[in-house]
Amino acid sequence: MLDLRFIREHPERVKEGIRKKRELDALPLVDELLELDRRRRELLAEIETLRAQQKKLARAVGRAKASGEDAGALLEKSSELAEYLKQLESEEKQLSARIEEILPQIPNLPHPSVPEGESEADNVVVKEWGEKPAFDFEPRPHWELAERLGVVDFERGAKVSGSGFPFFLGRGARLVRALENFFLDFHTARGFTEVRPPLLVREQAAFGTGQIPDKEGMMYQVSGGYYLIPTSEVPVTNLHAGEILEAADLPLKYTAYTPNFRVEAGSYGKDVRGLNRLHQFDKVEMVVFSHPDESYDWLERLTRQAEELLEALGLPYRRLLMCTADMGFTQAKKYDLEVWSAGQRKWLEVSSISNMEDYQARRMKTRFREPGGKPRLVHTLNGSGLAFPRVLAALMENYQTPEGDFTLPEALAPYLG
Repeated sequence: MLDLRFIREHPERVKEGIRKKRELDALPLVDELLELDRRRRELLAEIETLRAQQKKLARAVGRAKASGEDAGALLEKSSELAEYLKQLESEEKQLSARIEEILPQIPNLPHPSVPEGESEADNVVVKEWGEKPAFDFEPRPHWELAERLGVVDFERGAKVSGSGFPFFLGRGARLVRALENFFLDFHTARGFTEVRPPLLVREQAAFGTGQIPDKEGMMYQVSGGYYLIPTSEVPVTNLHAGEILEAADLPLKYTAYTPNFRVEAGSYGKDVRGLNRLHQFDKVEMVVFSHPDESYDWLERLTRQAEELLEALGLPYRRLLMCTADMGFTQAKKYDLEVWSAGQRKWLEVSSISNMEDYQARRMKTRFREPGGKPRLVHTLNGSGLAFPRVLAALMENYQTPEGDFTLPEALAPYLG
């Protein structure tokens, strides 16, 4: 979340960022927050003055009793002061609670380099790589190939768990395992530490990364107050919650494979057919804890790392710089990578790479310290490297054969034989 002092000192800048992100419900909260903060600081000053008076009275009472004087008037005044002080402290506590309630509802501000826009139509294509495959036959969508070959079973998955929970069978299951190993090996070879995180997290962890209070409807809540993770960003970014790291150890780089679970409420129609949008899906994630001076360099490096995976797989892709209205609540700048789907003749998102700056770190209280310096908040970044379902769809569609089968790129040979 944003720093209260920053909001106090730059209210118009905050409001402008909110308007650019089209998070208009947060605009009146800024004024309410500023008024609450003003009143709270007044109260704190008054409370401090009264506590000093209370100590002075206590000393006076002590001196009166020691000298045998009547301390009745002083005790009565001290009692009245204590009661008034109690009222002020109660009011200050209520104000502080409301401030803490409002702060997480104000979004992160977009970086100056992010283009302003109204919708996804205003995202900017900054790069395109590869040639779209040409066929001398009518290419099929992946769900037809999957059914024909028996590698993904959507119907039996729906029977067991509902739509959006497919079975991967035979070659399909083996391909999922191959992608997991290929992606993880790729990232660990570049200095990322592999993590096997929990799949259930507490509410505080979801708050730390910004899923709460922004995306509660996206997550499956289970008994005991736990949530199934919508992305491994949540547990891995919380790995250092409440810690003070050493500047010399930055950046900390992690990669994790997990299944992920998303309600995806309101999803329907042709865009969710087959593997395009699932309630349970596999993904390899990259998470970086960076020095603030280096986080935008790391945004470019993470994006390039995800692109190199797509190039190794021979999948045509494009990079989008997301506009202000199509970024997430917690993001300061975001790229999306989309692969070409030959059977569907459209682009499919397979990766989002984001810089959160210190927005998550402030929630999680994750800081670092340079020698002789005071603790400062780290910057956190995350990116998909990569999400499996649409990569699988693109592999089947782009490498399909006239007979209704598909081949695979050489990069996967060590994992499949």
